Amino acid sequence: MKHNRTHDLVILAILTAVVVILQFIGAQIRFGPFSVSLVLIPIVVGAALVGPVAGLWLGLVFGAVVLLSGDASFFMGYNPFGTVVTVLVKGAMAGLLSGFVFKALEQKNRYGATIVSAVTCPVVNTGIFLLGCVLFFIPAVKDLAVMNGYGEEIVKFMFVGLVGLNFVFELLINVILSPVIIRLVDYARKH
Repeated sequence: MKHNRTHDLVILAILTAVVVILQFIGAQIRFGPFSVSLVLIPIVVGAALVGPVAGLWLGLVFGAVVLLSGDASFFMGYNPFGTVVTVLVKGAMAGLLSGFVFKALEQKNRYGATIVSAVTCPVVNTGIFLLGCVLFFIPAVKDLAVMNGYGEEIVKFMFVGLVGLNFVFELLINVILSPVIIRLVDYARKH
């Protein structure tokens, strides 16, 4: 699909606002100790419609809003540098890689590319969060595991208690809504 720079910038501006709004709303919805990331949907949509760099931008905006909203305050108390790095990198890489996946598969099957991109985004987001936990926050994760009844079973807590329900919700909502939104946009462009 041929891109018009002005059109892409307008889409990116709108999706940036949607990311900010959805992150503040999503911060109020919790499964387990952390809020869900509803913003992964506009990140996937932006990465698909505008490209990987748009996904990167939207992911960075997501990370910045997480930091500004206080949603990462628990981790800030343990390691501010690690918190900033983890939050910004996980959002940026989730958007960037979703965009690259979409771009690589789009010519074969646009709908399939959207689904794979919609899976990629929460997998990367959650995977980098878990990596950040290992690199920067093991004492905090250990404290959370004990407080939540997992004792010394840190790995079990990380996968079940820390990200389990959040990840499943984020994955399902992305796989369901992102392709629908892309199809609606494609339909609107044709008519």
